[in-house]
Amino acid sequence: MPVSAERQTKSGFFRRAIRSKSVLNLLYLPALILFGIFIFYPFIKGIQISFTNWDGYSQEYKRVGLSNYKRMFTDPDIIKVIKNTIIYGIGSTVFQNMIGLAYALFLNQSIRTRGIARTVIYLPVIISPLIMGYVWYFFFQFQGGAINDFLLLFQDQPVNLLGDPNINVWIITFVNTYQYLGIAMVLFLAGLQTIPKDYYEAATIDGAGAFSRFTNVTWPLLAPSFTISIVLNLIGGLKLFDIITAMTNSGPGYASASLSTLMYQLYFGRQDAGYAASIGNLMFVMISVVSLTSLLYLRRREVTA
Repeated sequence: MPVSAERQTKSGFFRRAIRSKSVLNLLYLPALILFGIFIFYPFIKGIQISFTNWDGYSQEYKRVGLSNYKRMFTDPDIIKVIKNTIIYGIGSTVFQNMIGLAYALFLNQSIRTRGIARTVIYLPVIISPLIMGYVWYFFFQFQGGAINDFLLLFQDQPVNLLGDPNINVWIITFVNTYQYLGIAMVLFLAGLQTIPKDYYEAATIDGAGAFSRFTNVTWPLLAPSFTISIVLNLIGGLKLFDIITAMTNSGPGYASASLSTLMYQLYFGRQDAGYAASIGNLMFVMISVVSLTSLLYLRRREVTA
C-alpha cells in the first residue's frame, strides 16, 4: 500500500474512533441530566436550607447561620440517634456477612435442593422493606403478637418487646439482617465460584484440612466479595428508614430512631425543615466517611486468583 493511502486509512480510522467516542459521550448526557436534577440539585438545596429557619411550607424564611448545627451538637437526642444508626449499620453488616457467608459455603456444595434453598434465602430481598417491617411487627407487637401469644403459655403478662429501648434496636437490626442477608449470600457465592479448584486440590495434597483450606485459600480470595458486601451493607444499614417506621415509628420517643427517621419526623412532624436539613447533611457526611474508609481499607487487602 502506498504511504499516502496508508496515512489516509489511519486518519480515517482515527476520525471514526473520535466520532464513536463523541456518540458514547452523548449517551451519558441523559444520565448526567437526571443525576443533576434529582441528586446534585437537591443536595445543594439541602445545604442551603440547613442555614435557614424554613418550616418546609412557608414562602418566607430567614438565614440563621450555623445555629442549626450548634443546636444539633447540643441536642440530647442526637447522641442516642447516632448510636442507634451505628448499631443499625455495623450490626446489620456483621450479622449479614457472617450468616451470608455460612449460607454461601453450605450452598456452594453439591446439594440436590440448593437451588430452592438459595431462592428461599434470597426471597425477602425482593419484598418492600416497609411491608417486611409490618410483617415482623405482628410477630413482636405487645397485644396479640405471635411471640407474646407463645410466651403467655408460660407466664401471665406479655412482654413489650418493641417498647423496650434496650431491645427494640436489636430487633430492628435482626429484621434488617434477615431481609438482606440474601444479597451477601449471592455475592459470596459468586466469589466462591471464581476460585480455581486447583488451589483446593494443591492444598489438599499438601495436607491442609478443611479449616486450613478456608483460612489460607477461601478467605483471602473472597476479599473482593467482602469489599462489595460490607460497603453495600454499611450504606444500607446507616440509612435505614422503612423497617424502623413500620415497627416502632422511632419510639418510644426517639429510642429506636435513626438519623433518617429523625430527619423525617423533624421535617413533617415538627415542620422544622432547616434543622432536618442539617441532620441530613450530618448523615451524608457520616455515611460518606464510613463507606469510603471501609472501601479504601478493604481494597488494600484484596487478593486476586
